Amino acid sequence: MAPRRLLLVGEGNFSFAAAVSETLDATTTLTATCLQREADLGRDPAAQENLRRLRERGATVRFGVDCTRLADAFAPRDRAFDRICFNFPHCGRKAGVSRNRELLARFFRSCADVLAEEGEIHMALCRGQGGTPADNPRREWHNSWQVVAMAALGGFILSDVYPFNCEAVPGYKCTGYRSQDKSFHVEGALNHVFTWSLPFEGSQPRVFRIKLDDQSFSFREPKALVGKLNRGFLEASSCHPIKTINEKLIAELSKAFPLKRLKCSFPFLPLGETNVLTSWNCDIQSAAFWINLLEDNSNFESLAGGTTQDMEDFLVSPSELCLPKSLGREGKEDCDGIFSGAKIWLRPSLLVHVQAVIQAPDFLPGSVYILSGPVFQKCFISPFTMPAFHETLFILGCNQNMKDGCLQSLLDHLKGTLDSLLTQTLLEGFQLSSSVDFIFQPNRRDYMINVKSHNFGPDCAKDLNIGSITTSVPSITHEDQCFVFVSINLDLLAMLVWGISDWRMLWTFDNRFLKKFVPGKIEPFKSYALYPPSYVHDISFWLDEKKGFNELEFHTVARAVSQDTVTSIQFLSRFQHPETAQVSLCYRLTYQTCDKALTQQQVATVQTQFRKEIQQRLHVTPR
Repeated sequence: MAPRRLLLVGEGNFSFAAAVSETLDATTTLTATCLQREADLGRDPAAQENLRRLRERGATVRFGVDCTRLADAFAPRDRAFDRICFNFPHCGRKAGVSRNRELLARFFRSCADVLAEEGEIHMALCRGQGGTPADNPRREWHNSWQVVAMAALGGFILSDVYPFNCEAVPGYKCTGYRSQDKSFHVEGALNHVFTWSLPFEGSQPRVFRIKLDDQSFSFREPKALVGKLNRGFLEASSCHPIKTINEKLIAELSKAFPLKRLKCSFPFLPLGETNVLTSWNCDIQSAAFWINLLEDNSNFESLAGGTTQDMEDFLVSPSELCLPKSLGREGKEDCDGIFSGAKIWLRPSLLVHVQAVIQAPDFLPGSVYILSGPVFQKCFISPFTMPAFHETLFILGCNQNMKDGCLQSLLDHLKGTLDSLLTQTLLEGFQLSSSVDFIFQPNRRDYMINVKSHNFGPDCAKDLNIGSITTSVPSITHEDQCFVFVSINLDLLAMLVWGISDWRMLWTFDNRFLKKFVPGKIEPFKSYALYPPSYVHDISFWLDEKKGFNELEFHTVARAVSQDTVTSIQFLSRFQHPETAQVSLCYRLTYQTCDKALTQQQVATVQTQFRKEIQQRLHVTPR
């Protein structure tokens, strides 16, 4: 969309402004500025001609405007520009990359004072200067201008990059190379488009209010799950891609099986409940997220630091959640300031509900029962593991003598459906880049659903596990029936189908994400946040021999403290002191965001807080 208010900064001879002015319609106002005084251009006939053309077309021309102090140049009523353009910035003479980085950083900070809410910053840079993968050839990061990192200092993200075409701007002659009347080398130059980022300020855990039967309770979401509870991605009104992929998956399977959709209650599980999941996988409970309920609404003040939201539409009956008496009055206070007398856990899988489904009086063998909803698991940090995701569970019951036929039919239709979904965004003529395999588990009865994909580059795992097929659960015994449970990770499936390379993008609060999707359609996803910079920090610490070390909790604390900006944790070394025998571990953390501006200073602050948190919660001593 064409800007209504256009600001050009750093104009030399105003040739760019003059050329652009001829392309604007009557609804766009143009303000062209330069750092020099008007008298400095008096000896340049070309500049004088450009100024004459600009003024004839009604453009505003300003001299002596410092692009690093734009707030000083424009009164508040004259700000809110829709687009700010800065072509080939340079400090002049023999300025090195560090001085030019400083110029960019100060410029972007200055733009924050005068750019409209949905405005754009356009910056043209010579080949290789930007330091992004779009440059060809690409300079080493330390030798580039690090334009994306400098923009982050002003709160901006890179949203587009395309070649800078001088031919599209007739008469434009860039000047200023070493303060001489000599053009920059613009062959291979790129135009970088920056937009506002959502603020990175630390999001506090929200306080939720729920009703269980006739009682009211409150709880605070776990820090590692901030922003991931009660998002409603699967609700009827949602246009989120996770809902789209779920509906398409279900619609395809409905062509082969009679389906019955069940409504999922909010994912609470009481302490100590025996269920299918824990009997089948004894490790799952140790990876669960625990929450603390408070009975008295007046105790909301004890959950300071979060906003309160009602979740009364997620009702849980007493039969589903048996709470201890005198809730929250007898317990001791834990490190988060919440009474720990009523700890319950968030469901780590929809498999916890299968017992209730198949024991229902109206359960019909031969029909496929469907549950869909969010689940939560502590996990190690990696590009394709996530602490919160949406799961769809298909439950099929059949007679023992029909087991093999039912299972094979389900596998065939599931493979065909997944293959169809995974090829919808491939361009015509491209070979299949993804394929579905059912990998036998050691018990030779159950399967993992693996997808081979090369869509995310060489760093991507070759095989992604997007679900499981379970045919044997020890706690479920029926003489004449057998059951098949198919679990699908909808988040991973959506990433593969649309080519979304970062699972965190699915959970963004930025409205631009959903605008990339057309309801009901599957088209390749193009991110609005390109080439975010990454920052690396190492951390080492002494272990407490008596307390031990839980590496999963180490990852969980990193996830919580960094607000999911840690994308990789790499074990570097183990050292044992020769005299004290005390053990030290060293890890490398990589920080990067997918939808927000992240600066080196912010990362340093997070790293400092992380050192404090692991000392308190994991009983280690940072070195």
